[in-house]
Amino acid sequence: MNEDNRYKTPDSELEHGDASGPIYAGFWIRTAASIIDTVFILILTWPILALIYGPEYWTESMSGGVWDILFSYVFPAIVVILFWVYKSATPGKMALGLKVVSLGESPQLSVGQSIGRYAAYYPSMLVLFLGFIWVAFDKRKQGWHDKLANTIVVKRQ
Repeated sequence: MNEDNRYKTPDSELEHGDASGPIYAGFWIRTAASIIDTVFILILTWPILALIYGPEYWTESMSGGVWDILFSYVFPAIVVILFWVYKSATPGKMALGLKVVSLGESPQLSVGQSIGRYAAYYPSMLVLFLGFIWVAFDKRKQGWHDKLANTIVVKRQ
């Protein structure tokens, strides 16, 4: 008799799509991806800020005003969110063969979920970056921002 066990917890197709399931991206590969992303953003923003503020930008308090806020905080947030929505990964994650996947109905991140995930970076940083370090110890390699946004980072298959 080939009958399903009614007491068994339902499986998500995402978590067990094949025999081995997804390969979660761990702490160190995600750290490397983050470093690549930081360098990518700096390559884009520093020349623009240098053109706007001149050489004194690097010798002063590095708080140049509205353009500094736009190019140092707002622009990176928009770029990261757009990469998550359209590519399921930032350039660093793409370079290392990783992607961000929703644990919801669709594996694709929505705009709202992407904004929430980015906003959740801040609580992850608050207590000595414990929310990011959490990736090293979690069974699905989720940081606090992943848990709050209902996402995982997996290796592309």
